[in-house]
Amino acid sequence: MNQISDFFFYQYSSYSTLDITLEITAVIFGFISVWLSKQNNILVFPTGMISTLIFVYLLLKWELLGDMMINAYYFIMSVFGWYVWNRKGKDNEVTPISRTTNKEKKISVFIFLATLLFVFIVYKTFNKWSNWVAYVDTITTAIFFVGMWLMAKRKIENWIFWIIGDVISIPLYFYKGFTFTSFQYLGFTLIAIFGYLAWKKHLNNNQQIA
Repeated sequence: MNQISDFFFYQYSSYSTLDITLEITAVIFGFISVWLSKQNNILVFPTGMISTLIFVYLLLKWELLGDMMINAYYFIMSVFGWYVWNRKGKDNEVTPISRTTNKEKKISVFIFLATLLFVFIVYKTFNKWSNWVAYVDTITTAIFFVGMWLMAKRKIENWIFWIIGDVISIPLYFYKGFTFTSFQYLGFTLIAIFGYLAWKKHLNNNQQIA
């Protein structure tokens, strides 16, 4: 039992109690946020903002620039998403769940490519382009940037990007030494799958009514 515990949590022996507590708190609020997203509940944004703010602090402290930028972007897009989800259109209805348009697909490709370039420049500037993790970080950052933008626009395809990014992040965060965060992404993967199915059912039901 001790060997299993050491395998998963040995890296925490060098962390302060405050940092461990903050990481667990961020993970809890992250779970709540993703679950609320699955439920199509607007509280996904304030709960997510708490999680991302904590992670921005921790990741900046641990000099994980790519991960820190992801969470800083999450925070900004949460503010935008909160506004979009509250915005009312025709018949005084809030922004509905919908599929990505051709224009939005083009914007998604642009965001993905622009993020790859941006993260590459940042890593080069701060001399962080040292091993294979940097390459994976660059790709996952681009995937999550697109996913967050689509979620803020209430597009069902956001879940596909979350699932892909989450699956990659599970072993990546464990390798980096953040076991709790790795477990978080395992949970995120499962919730994202159910989230996609729930949003698809909601979308199909609305189309049948229309």
